[in-house]
Amino acid sequence: MDLQGKVAVVTGSGRGLGLAYARALAAAGAAVVVNDVDQDAVDEAVGTITAAGGRAAGVVAAVGDSAAAEQLTEAAVGEFGRLDVLVTNAGILRDRVLWKMTDDDFDSVVKVHLRGTFTCARAAAVRMREQGEGGRLILISSPAGQRGNFGQTNYAAAKAGIVAMARTWALELARAGITVNAVVPVAATEMTKTIPAFAPALEEAERTGTPLPDWLRKDEGLGTVEDVAGLITFLASDTAKDVTGQAIGIGGDRLALWAHPKEKSVALTDGGWSAEAIGEHWHDGVGAEPETFGIPAPKAPEA
Repeated sequence: MDLQGKVAVVTGSGRGLGLAYARALAAAGAAVVVNDVDQDAVDEAVGTITAAGGRAAGVVAAVGDSAAAEQLTEAAVGEFGRLDVLVTNAGILRDRVLWKMTDDDFDSVVKVHLRGTFTCARAAAVRMREQGEGGRLILISSPAGQRGNFGQTNYAAAKAGIVAMARTWALELARAGITVNAVVPVAATEMTKTIPAFAPALEEAERTGTPLPDWLRKDEGLGTVEDVAGLITFLASDTAKDVTGQAIGIGGDRLALWAHPKEKSVALTDGGWSAEAIGEHWHDGVGAEPETFGIPAPKAPEA
């Protein structure tokens, strides 16, 4: 993919998945604005990209408020003259079960993930519409937002909202030639290393440099952060100019399109449904095959 002449902002790109996205975009020719709350991480990321022949600038800011979003957009325009691609990757975790989650646990995660995606996308959309040449909004979601996950009320709600925003903005920005998609990545990160079923294989791969086993890469769709970055580059490219409003999963050897929510089963009755009628009908009718919920527990193959 050739991204020469394009300028991208990647939030939360000082390390992990965000850094992989920034490096991949730069390797394809885009100038990149790196963002993180850690100055050292930003400096190191910018240095890595420029040392490889890419163009990069850094912004230290906590995503969430409008001021940070404006700062990122202004950095792209000030350093490189324009803004073509926004990747909203910044995020934090404050995992607690519902009855132990505090207001601050909830608000801080929603502020960074959901509000931060909104404020950054709004600032980017304003600039892209002014330029009049289209653009790309690539919003990072999560399997937790598609299926729910134990202990992640705040995170799952924010990530589900990000997909809803992608579908909404794809409608609103279509006439401006701006595509909007949600990416649902799975990769070996500090978070996934804590999952007991994954830990031994991830630790072995990290220690020896051997590839992750097929059951992880194919069955679980779990690979390296670099495995995810190709989708970001694709969505940023002209090849993906007609791809919009989608939730796309990637990880390891898997690439997937998540289904749009839709009615699974429908029943009709004249005059509407009373509580008693629903109770009589539910288990043999609409509710006969209930949907699953939660991310399925990973299962390592038996030795």
